[in-house]
Amino acid sequence: MSAGRTAKAELTALQAALAAEHAAVYGYGVVGGRIDERRRAAARAAYDAHRARRDALAIQVRDLGGEPVAASAAYALPFPVRDADSAVRLAAELEERVAGVYADLVRAVTGARRGPAAAALREAAVRAVRWSGESVAFPGLAERAGDEAGAAGPGVSATPAP
Repeated sequence: MSAGRTAKAELTALQAALAAEHAAVYGYGVVGGRIDERRRAAARAAYDAHRARRDALAIQVRDLGGEPVAASAAYALPFPVRDADSAVRLAAELEERVAGVYADLVRAVTGARRGPAAAALREAAVRAVRWSGESVAFPGLAERAGDEAGAAGPGVSATPAP
C-alpha cells in the first residue's frame, strides 16, 4: 500500500474511532442517568475514559491533516433504557461496539498509533466483560463478522436521532 493510501486509511479509521467515542460519551450520559448507585463509579470512570480517548483521537486526526468529525446532538439508542438493568446492558453494548471500532483501527494504523489503539481495544473489551459478565476470544472481531461495512458507532447509530 502506498504511503498516501496508508495515511488515508489511518485517517478514515481514526475518524471512525472518534465518531464511536462521541457516541459512547453520549451513551454513557444515558447510562449515568439510569445506573444504580453501586455501579455509578464504574459508569463515571468509563465516561471519563471515553472522553479522554475522544480528545486524543481528535488530536491524532488533526495531526494527519484532517478535520475531526463532530459529535451529533443525539444518537439513536439500540433499545429503550428505562432502568438500571437496561443501563448495564447499554454500557456492555457500548463497549463491545467500541472494541469493534478499535479492532479496525489497530488493523489500519502503523507505528506509534498502533499501541494506543490496541490499548483502547483492550480497555473496551475489559469494560465490556465487566458490564456483561461475558467475554469472547477475540474482542472486537467476532462482533464484526457480519458488519463488513465497518462500525456505525458503539451501540448507537452513527446518524443523529430524528
